[in-house]
Amino acid sequence: MISAFSKALGLLGDPKARGVFLKSVLVATLVFALLWVLAGFGLNLLEALLADWISGEGFWSSALEWLLTGTFFVLLLVVSFVLFPTVMVTVMALFLEEVAEAVENRHYPGMEPARNPSISENVWIGVKFLGISLLLNLLALPFYLIPLVNVVVFYLLNGYLLGREYYELVSLRRLAPDRAKALRRGLRSRVFLAGVVIAFLLTLPLVNLITPIIATGFMLHVFERGRRSKQPDGIGFADGGPAQG
Repeated sequence: MISAFSKALGLLGDPKARGVFLKSVLVATLVFALLWVLAGFGLNLLEALLADWISGEGFWSSALEWLLTGTFFVLLLVVSFVLFPTVMVTVMALFLEEVAEAVENRHYPGMEPARNPSISENVWIGVKFLGISLLLNLLALPFYLIPLVNVVVFYLLNGYLLGREYYELVSLRRLAPDRAKALRRGLRSRVFLAGVVIAFLLTLPLVNLITPIIATGFMLHVFERGRRSKQPDGIGFADGGPAQG
């Protein structure tokens, strides 16, 4: 696990991983630039609607208008600051296939091209994961109200969810769903521990911006080592060629 995490950190120097990070920053910045433009139009519309109420040229009408504008943009700044990491991480998820390819090219050369899951398979996996996430979070909701216990529950729950999410991201590139599921059962402790590490990284400011890259590399190493060890059980490499290195 330590070696897998160390190699994942080394991925940050890979040109392809840096490219994914820069693309994610650019797209997220464009999203918020659009948000600010729309917010500007919204403010103009709000001022127009309140023009009759804020009438006159006196001190109080000007002060009220400045207060409205200032409050609006302060709120927009706060929302942008809080949501930018979330939006960026969400955008980055669209490019994690490139990160997985970079890891394989660097540490597992000579592998066959990754399988391409069907749209229906991806939709079903996404819906199933969303359902599990909602159910578990609803069940855990009472525990979030208990000091200290809420911290433990947060990492246990998100460790499971994130471990499963990133495991499926990397495993379904190489194995059919039934084989990936069978292998995950044999690696449940390693997948869970990797998920806890990922959950912790996501709680660290700034570090959370690069966590998806680290998480993808980390879980891919966990997966590849796991399926090598399970090769005699028939889970092995049949769906994706031999793992090397």
